[in-house]
Amino acid sequence: MGYPSVMARVIRPETALCGVILHPAGHTRSPAMHNAAFGALDIDAVYLAFDVPPAALPEAVAGLRALGIRQLAVSIPHKITVMKLVDELDETARAIGAVNTITLEGERLVGSNSDWQGVTAALRREASTGLSGSKAVVLGAGGAARAAVYGLLREGANVTVLNRTPARASELAQALGASAGGSLDDFGSVTDWDIVVNTTSVGLATDISPVPAKAIPEAAIVLDAVYDPPQTRLLREAAARGARTIGGKWWLVHQAAAQLERWTGRTAPVEVMAEAFDAASRS
Repeated sequence: MGYPSVMARVIRPETALCGVILHPAGHTRSPAMHNAAFGALDIDAVYLAFDVPPAALPEAVAGLRALGIRQLAVSIPHKITVMKLVDELDETARAIGAVNTITLEGERLVGSNSDWQGVTAALRREASTGLSGSKAVVLGAGGAARAAVYGLLREGANVTVLNRTPARASELAQALGASAGGSLDDFGSVTDWDIVVNTTSVGLATDISPVPAKAIPEAAIVLDAVYDPPQTRLLREAAARGARTIGGKWWLVHQAAAQLERWTGRTAPVEVMAEAFDAASRS
């Protein structure tokens, strides 16, 4: 099934403007996903990518306000810095410590974070009975890890954080109320993880895994935040062990869907957005 392109639609003065700010901007698939969703839902809006160097971020946010941009996704390297530039932070942004969405609500710019929804929705693709009560381990201690821990805790999971630097894992765990953190070397000491979420960059454009294959529980659900390549070594080895695997694509698709739903109040066409994500990777 195809999706309407931006050029195939009529852009009018009343067409809502949305987009994403990041630096550099060449790799983003957000415009493809959101424009496909706008077309599928017949929403009069267009979504663009804006390459904004860090020094220009304050001016960019001022421009957002002046131009009446309805919603703006925020990506690397701006997710933390932008927190000081919006009028209001919702509970998700404050708890996670980062903003990945700015929505114009009336005359106020409200910062929020949908990354945690991307994690939980992606996991529910394989967790038919839900996430509550599951024993989850999050690998990493950066911003993506904070979103994953926050989302899993909201769903009622028991969460442990492991990181190459144990002190950072412990700091994150204490900040959000997860179990005490530890070293990545501790992964194999527990054999009954229900959920494994990799938020590290290990496996990004390289054929390595953050954990030994033999330590991956056979009944686990394994989510890798890395989406390039689509099947990382972690996911291949997990599948070979009999685990259920989810690629980073679904994290990104579902967080984008949550952004769209926050702005429009309508159910996002997730499969359309996933198709557009795949098409963007081939272009």
